Amino acid sequence: MDVNGRHYRTIWVKKGDSKVIQIIDQRKLPHEFVIVDLKTVDDFNSAIKDMLVRGAPLIGATAAYGIYVAALDDDSDASLKKAAEKLISSRPTAIDLKWAVEKQLAALKNSKNRIKTAFETANKIAEDYVEMCRLIGIHGVGIIEAISKKKKGAAVNILTHCNAGWLATVDYGTATAPIYEAFNRKIDIHVWVDETRPWNQGAKLTAWELGKHGVPSTLIADNAGGHLMQHGMVDMCIVGSDRTTRTGDVANKIGTYLKALAAKDNNIPFYVALPSSTFDWKIKDGVKDIQIEERGSDEVKYIEGLHEGKKRKVLIAPEETNVKNYSFDVTPARLVTGLITERGVCRANEKSILNLFPEKK
Repeated sequence: MDVNGRHYRTIWVKKGDSKVIQIIDQRKLPHEFVIVDLKTVDDFNSAIKDMLVRGAPLIGATAAYGIYVAALDDDSDASLKKAAEKLISSRPTAIDLKWAVEKQLAALKNSKNRIKTAFETANKIAEDYVEMCRLIGIHGVGIIEAISKKKKGAAVNILTHCNAGWLATVDYGTATAPIYEAFNRKIDIHVWVDETRPWNQGAKLTAWELGKHGVPSTLIADNAGGHLMQHGMVDMCIVGSDRTTRTGDVANKIGTYLKALAAKDNNIPFYVALPSSTFDWKIKDGVKDIQIEERGSDEVKYIEGLHEGKKRKVLIAPEETNVKNYSFDVTPARLVTGLITERGVCRANEKSILNLFPEKK
């Protein structure tokens, strides 16, 4: 995607120094655009855990490069296993993290030149994510086109949650891929952007990247979504996923479940966009079996923003307040209209999913 006329991905090899991987520090957006060098496994672990990078596909790509950097330091089995365990434990819910690390380890198992193999595998994982997201856009845009035709060309109002844009992937995004494709095809669209407490990824990231691309959007408080749906102001919802079961249950940013309930009550289609790497083929009951990450209380008690040109962190609750900070919730498959993948669109049930991915039967 473009930032001020220049194309960026979210992660790349530093020009002139292939031992350094560069990322955009997403904690600084939208007020600062800061590029960070990652040189050690600890750098990668911190980048994932502290949310310099976030979003399931980007976490996966980052972890893949983390294994490459680990191999640069020590490519022994013991060292790579230790690095893999550290990276996988950095954030427990997003399945892409484990998927990418295991893909690296499998490639390295019988390699005679592990550094070269790790570098090539990491690059391939990143490129594969780009292509998967591009195809999600191609398959998903038909849904938007159909709504546009039904509305005789009037604006299609799309509600999304959190940031499932190019900032959450390597490029294109998941939930935003069909949106960008529709915009590029001159379809009249408008996006309702949930602020997404407590990290405000919608306000900070989705609003920023849509604005940079020129896509019309409006920021709303998280709890306004149901009201908009009741009054016919939402035509469809598209969200991303951090882990999806083989039966179609979807773990995504906290608050997604509530949006799905409101969409169901108002007969509004609710789609989830995800690459196949985000499926957890081993589990069927998302509510029971998906581990939900809990994060620190300060993320809820404090809020950060710009005041008179300076970034400020402000306490918004009594300091002694008890906090539970669940990062994700699970939307049962019965509330999901369809899944948009790189292979096409399917219903959120095991039979339909396996029709797209027969090798997983």
